Amino acid sequence: MKFLFTLSLVALISMMSCSQNKNPIPQSKKQTKMELSQKQKAVAVLESLENGNKEAISYINPTKYIQHNLAVGDGLEGFGQVLAHAPEGGFKAKVVRSFEDGDYAFTHTQYDFFGPKVGFDVFRYENGLIVEHWDNLLEIAPANPSGHTQLDGAIAITDLDKTAENKKIVSDFLDVVLIQGQMDKLAGFFDGDNYIQHNPTVGDGLSGFGAAMKAMAEHGITMEYHKAHKVLGEGNFVLAMSEGKFGGKATSFYDLFRIENGKIAEHWDVIETIMPEADWKNQNGKF
Repeated sequence: MKFLFTLSLVALISMMSCSQNKNPIPQSKKQTKMELSQKQKAVAVLESLENGNKEAISYINPTKYIQHNLAVGDGLEGFGQVLAHAPEGGFKAKVVRSFEDGDYAFTHTQYDFFGPKVGFDVFRYENGLIVEHWDNLLEIAPANPSGHTQLDGAIAITDLDKTAENKKIVSDFLDVVLIQGQMDKLAGFFDGDNYIQHNPTVGDGLSGFGAAMKAMAEHGITMEYHKAHKVLGEGNFVLAMSEGKFGGKATSFYDLFRIENGKIAEHWDVIETIMPEADWKNQNGKF
């Protein structure tokens, strides 16, 4: 049945991508859609990969959908081409965390998308419709040295009045520590060794981070952050989208931080190698 839902979605996307809104949506329908928040729409779009919710596709602008997943063609047509290659049984998507910040919504999702994966998706909205999409995907890995997975941990959104303050904490951490490399300032962003880590290869605390950095250095592996492209947040959660290199390869870093009492308390990430430009299916760039 899921495969049939996927085929139906492909057909619907094809019709919408060809349409120039010749048949306006009745006002009552528009009012129903606007009752959903931006993050609710993002969740609906992603989970439609599994549940076949055709209504979710109407949350995407049919004539303007800028795609930054470099393996996917631009527009709704590119999205439909991916769905057309779904395996028997279709794709699976379970959104674990969802947030919104101004014109953006962002999610943390467990996928079965050509294999088990974890991903962050970012959507930009205009007039209530999705017009742009970025993501980072990584294969699901076993629990890390501290027993945490890439998706477990805190979920509750708190401290909504501190969103701007928490975004600045993360922006400063990226700039001072990760980009400028002022490691002597590292401890100031944490509450001692109280730091929960979800990276699949790194243990908890600054001690775990230090051990991982030492192991990488011993194997000649470098990690470089060059530029933070976006810092988005809602309350105590902040997502940073950054560009750099990992192991000498051009890399996209998506880091989700939970802030508690002005300090970084928890961290999830998805690190993805940026494919060579010759292989891009669109020309919008990764960021």
